[in-house]
Amino acid sequence: MDTNQSPEGNKLPELKLDARQAQGFISFFKKLPQEHRAVRFFDRKDYYTAHSENATFIARTYYHTTTALRQLGNGSDALSSVSISKSMFETILRDLLLERSDHTVELYEGSGSNWRLTKTGTPGNTGSFEDILFANNDMQETPVIVSLLSISRENQCTVGLCFIDMTRRKLGIAEFLDDCQFTNVESVLVALGCKECLVPIESAKSVELKPLHEAISRCNVLLTDRKKSEFKSRDLVQDLGRIVRGSIEPVRDLLSNFDLALGALGALISYVDLLADDSNYGSYSIEKYSLDWYMRLDSAAVRALNVFESKTDLNKNFSLFGLMNRTCTAGMGKRLLNRWLKQPLLDVNEINCRLDLVQAFVEDAAIRQGLRQHLKRISDIERLIRVLQKKTCSLLPVIKLYQSAIRLPHIKDVLENYQGQYSSLINNKYVKPLEFWMQEDKLWKFTALVETAIDLDQIDNGEYLISPSYGAELCSLKDQLEEIEEQITKLHKLTANDLDLPIDKALKLEKGTQYGHVFRITKKEEQKVRKKLSGQYIVLETRKDGVKFTNSKLKKLGDQYQKFLSEYMSCQKLMIEKVVSTSSSFSEVFEAISGMLSELDVLLSFADLATSCPVPYVRPEITTSEQGDIILEGSRHPCLEAQDEVNFIPNDCTLVRGKSWFQIITGPNMGGKSTFIRQVGVNVLMAQVGCFVPCDRATVSVRDCIFARVGAGDCQLRGVSTFMQEMLETASILKGASEKSLVIIDELGRGTSTYDGFGLAWAICEHLVEVIKAPTLFATHFHELTALEQKNEHESRSLGVANYHVKAHIDPSNKKLTMLYKVEPGACDQSFGIHVAEFANFPEEVISLAKAKAEELEDFSSTPLSCDDSKEEVGSKRKRIFSPEDLTSGAARARQFLEEFSALPLDQMDLNVALDHVAQLRSELEKDAATNPWLQQFF
Repeated sequence: MDTNQSPEGNKLPELKLDARQAQGFISFFKKLPQEHRAVRFFDRKDYYTAHSENATFIARTYYHTTTALRQLGNGSDALSSVSISKSMFETILRDLLLERSDHTVELYEGSGSNWRLTKTGTPGNTGSFEDILFANNDMQETPVIVSLLSISRENQCTVGLCFIDMTRRKLGIAEFLDDCQFTNVESVLVALGCKECLVPIESAKSVELKPLHEAISRCNVLLTDRKKSEFKSRDLVQDLGRIVRGSIEPVRDLLSNFDLALGALGALISYVDLLADDSNYGSYSIEKYSLDWYMRLDSAAVRALNVFESKTDLNKNFSLFGLMNRTCTAGMGKRLLNRWLKQPLLDVNEINCRLDLVQAFVEDAAIRQGLRQHLKRISDIERLIRVLQKKTCSLLPVIKLYQSAIRLPHIKDVLENYQGQYSSLINNKYVKPLEFWMQEDKLWKFTALVETAIDLDQIDNGEYLISPSYGAELCSLKDQLEEIEEQITKLHKLTANDLDLPIDKALKLEKGTQYGHVFRITKKEEQKVRKKLSGQYIVLETRKDGVKFTNSKLKKLGDQYQKFLSEYMSCQKLMIEKVVSTSSSFSEVFEAISGMLSELDVLLSFADLATSCPVPYVRPEITTSEQGDIILEGSRHPCLEAQDEVNFIPNDCTLVRGKSWFQIITGPNMGGKSTFIRQVGVNVLMAQVGCFVPCDRATVSVRDCIFARVGAGDCQLRGVSTFMQEMLETASILKGASEKSLVIIDELGRGTSTYDGFGLAWAICEHLVEVIKAPTLFATHFHELTALEQKNEHESRSLGVANYHVKAHIDPSNKKLTMLYKVEPGACDQSFGIHVAEFANFPEEVISLAKAKAEELEDFSSTPLSCDDSKEEVGSKRKRIFSPEDLTSGAARARQFLEEFSALPLDQMDLNVALDHVAQLRSELEKDAATNPWLQQFF
């Protein structure tokens, strides 16, 4: 069969199957159960294959052409097939398990019609493929599987949730109330870095749980349906007693606090089959997970603030993770940074503790340099522990752990040499714990074991062997091997003399797998000694590179050598298993040490970022959520200022309670509104993670969550319009935000008609100001919204509405627009849309017509709340003027309409009944509008 080529020009492996093999495989393949999510690979030793729909999917997605497909078999039984090289298999595997969230992987081994499933993998459980996925790449985050059960009662849900992190051997359990949009579930999925979510299969049919499935989908999580019968709590305490380390009593007490979550935990343990693997016994921890531990972030906020890397990023500094990741341990630091960015802190003392440590590293370059020098030699201890616990027969993880362990005294010395103001904190947090774990009965015992048991001199040669002196039997076998080798060496010399050939130069002694020990000479030399060879020696092989031969003595010695070598290697294997097993008992020691080292690594990374930027970062002052304001003087966007050839213009943000707690920001497109509101969110996030911030001075009142509605992320592929997506995200804000949150909204209401959009924007603003009372940055093109500040001034108490605008300059002589990117107090007095169109080189006649039409249609004045009762001059342009009372009462009535509408259980109502209810609400609103000029404009 001819080989075919991939688009990159590399030859695809040849599909080497004869007719009988092909028919046997086809008959096996046709019997496999249907599983639309599974991508099935078949290991054919030198290459892999995929078949049927999987082959088409791989050809289109990864080879970008269907010419890679080949037919296996003939006629109606023929299977579309694609061959995959080992390197391409790794590429596909990484994409399926680490990037996508819509497929699982199955790997089969065998031949003919006899194949068996040997490995399975999902985005949440990559354990079977870790050796392939992370052979040349660090594991950047630990995959987590979540299991969910929910019960709905009166527009509120009770959710039972459990999670498992198999890399860190950790179980978590939680139970909480949620709204009908499942905003709490979404924030938990984001915080945990969930990759896969188990739900009862019956939930897919429930209309009430459709928002749950949408929340899971928004988080890029694989949804796995399981039978309702699996969500059971029978024998749960007994099962956990086997896998959780320590006494069973605390586990029993913990589980007694939960109801719904116990079923979710039962399904999770069953799904990942924890009890089937002995290495899991006594190695897991379990904890209660609380939503109040960390700042809540939903998927929209994570996207809006560019927290994590995207495939479309032009460089690593496009994301906050890419910018902040200066870690140097292998994998551990990256994963901890990833987790910290999803779990910003709420406790002021914890945040300040991290900031103290970062400040210590910022102020002392010597400690930074010393720690970095030693941390970069630390291996991925977390993953090595897991490999050890699997009891794999390899000394490599033991040696790598040893090489990391011997760096610890140097790290402790660097920390002890620090004499700054935070020396007692560093001493208590790192030096004393390191001393504890390095004691004689802990880490010292492990290093002593390795130094005694392993032949460290051979490591540089790539050989990982038990030292011959470690056991009497091993030592005896080693002596016998060396004795035989000496005899073979003597025989080599005698043979050289007998054949009159120089030793090594002409007569070589070789050791191979086919013949064992043999002599070899070139064909030219063979002619000189042919007579002796034929009489006294046995010729084994004649090839271009020479003649191999032996004699009875060498054969006998070689056979003895192989016998003792086989015994020696069997003994080595037993000793390796014993050393690996003993080493795995130090897991608790290494878990504690890996936690400390990865934490040091991330904090060092924060210090490195703060000091290496062109304009150094500053330490933020942190106050509780009930106190203080959010004041960022000279704030910058960390990712944007890190881009080449960007001269970033800093801006102040002063969110002050009762004065400017709610800011309406107007100004031209491209003027910097979106950048400004995002940079405030990013600065607050960085501060609560414990990092210095890109400002001249910063004060942050701790926020319990950041809600962001920035940009219209198009969800049409999921059947959701951009406007509907905007409304869903805004609904999450209105239902989930509190006065302790930070709300960032950009261009709300643009996806519908002007009046509808403005009405929604006004009602949402009033609700945020008067009901939620959260500090808010609201960027908009609806200049009419700036009237909220004047309305606020008419109130008996100030709610803190303030107008800001991004400044732009228009040259009076040529009407050209220049962006100044400065945020200043006050409302923007005009719209710049047509000027921006001029920037884009619109035709002159289009610009002229646009200006004329804009003047004709413009229906707001620079003083929209003017109370002037004077009659309009005949022929003058008609202005819409409303009194403050009309505007206030009208907006309140509009908000009442929106609340009544949102309270309707539309998903549970018949269509005609729903339409009747909506018509009645509209009729009542229209009736009230008869006496309110502001409301009349909407009809």
